[in-house]
Amino acid sequence: MIILGIDFGETRTGVAICDENQILASPLCTIQEKDKDKLAEKIIELSNLKNAKKIVLGYPKNMNGSIGESAKNVEYLQKKLQEFSKNLEIILWDERLTTVCAQKNFINSGKKSIKYKKYIDEASACLILQNYLDYL
Repeated sequence: MIILGIDFGETRTGVAICDENQILASPLCTIQEKDKDKLAEKIIELSNLKNAKKIVLGYPKNMNGSIGESAKNVEYLQKKLQEFSKNLEIILWDERLTTVCAQKNFINSGKKSIKYKKYIDEASACLILQNYLDYL
């Protein structure tokens, strides 16, 4: 089953995809969209194009586990995704520190911040999805 991983951002949203066997997550694309309704439509279009059956949506809880403004935005996006597609399972997945981890991975590989900045959202989505796959 194909699963998409989503790292929501106010301006850029990273998307990752896994293989049919649900073993490996790979970066797919970055969607540039500020309007959450339009973003949900684009994600659903992409999931249909890739024949995805599930979406793992990064859920940015605060470090103390509380729900802040970013998490509320993701909850809204989850609601819209469910409205636009009744047959997709939408899972909220704790994404605390994934962007930091993705940045460290780029830095450790010798990339300068200017070079990896446009890929950080996809890399974060990839980490979210891979963490979910490892959990399975």
